[in-house]
Amino acid sequence: MSSDLRMNGVRMAREDGVTGDSYTENLIGTLLAIFGNLLVSISVSIQKQSHVTLAGNKDPRQYFYTKTWWTGLILMVLGEGALFVSYAFAPLSLIAPLNAVSVISSSILGFLFLREKWKAQEFLKRYILTFLGCALTAGGTYLFVTFGPNSHEKLNAENIVKHVIGWPFLLYLLLGIITFCLVLYFYKQRNANYLVLILLLVALLGSVTVITVKAVSGMIVLSIVGPLQLSYPIFYVMFVCMVATIVFQASFLAQASHLYDSSIIACVNYIFCTTFAIVAGAIFYEEFNHEDVLHICMFLLGCAICFLGVFLITKNKRKAKAFEPYVTMDMAKGVPTIHNKGWAVQPDYNGSFSYGALENNDSVAPVTLPVDQELSVSPSPYQPSELKKD
Repeated sequence: MSSDLRMNGVRMAREDGVTGDSYTENLIGTLLAIFGNLLVSISVSIQKQSHVTLAGNKDPRQYFYTKTWWTGLILMVLGEGALFVSYAFAPLSLIAPLNAVSVISSSILGFLFLREKWKAQEFLKRYILTFLGCALTAGGTYLFVTFGPNSHEKLNAENIVKHVIGWPFLLYLLLGIITFCLVLYFYKQRNANYLVLILLLVALLGSVTVITVKAVSGMIVLSIVGPLQLSYPIFYVMFVCMVATIVFQASFLAQASHLYDSSIIACVNYIFCTTFAIVAGAIFYEEFNHEDVLHICMFLLGCAICFLGVFLITKNKRKAKAFEPYVTMDMAKGVPTIHNKGWAVQPDYNGSFSYGALENNDSVAPVTLPVDQELSVSPSPYQPSELKKD
């Protein structure tokens, strides 16, 4: 009897398009996503180090002539490729929160590239929130990977078309378009340049991006190992939507970076994009249909812990000091160098924008003279009539 029930369950799962070896595919997709996020964070750190080295050594070469920058670019391409392929194996709700791995690795690499010397107590006091955030992010990652959805659908053209024309996705798409238009109206017409509104636009576009990325990646992988899927029109529809949403996302993120600090953008963008990606995966790919309530609650708890960890990591990042030009003692062809490695005439920047060694006292109110102290003006010995004659 139990064997018959098990066979019926397997048969129903195969009829729904869920593969029997979903656990192995989830493991492959998870490992690929973790590996891709690690490579992307390493590549960004290497490229940043290349720019810093060129600026510090006064190297006149462009950054794309250095080997370190090209090494970082190759690692970034490999990392993005691994992330792209991971969507074909694991559920969307499992891959999207794994971007927290890049946040942890970027924090660790930041310590390795640190040039400052701290005492042990000062170092712990300054970076205690970062350590706590990394621990919470790692614990949350373990929870949502362990209790994440364990079913994965074979992404052929027929199944994707079935999801596209299904009423859950059409309703979600309609609500998303209405919300996007309203937010865009307030952002463009009402000049509401709030970070939440800008990143909400990014997250709404990102939910469509992850749906199309998973569809395109799954159809490409299935075409390699099985029947060809690239001849169906739905593949090119998904591909065009993927490219368009990525371009608009980059545009809105660039606008946000001009207005707000990068650490705040990274935190809010991770929370928004992950939330909308999980919702999109649950609606479009129906990833939580075969999960019980306990697994869903533990998965959401892991995501919430990850959000808190990323918030603590980004909160503790140092803000860059504002640029204040000053004249140095270096002379290049008789012209003083501005803000270079010479000996500065002015003291170090300490929060004042005053020129020279004096502090900026613009905030101090000027002392007013008493009313009875008036300047006396001596009368002129000449009369106005005599002045006219002269």
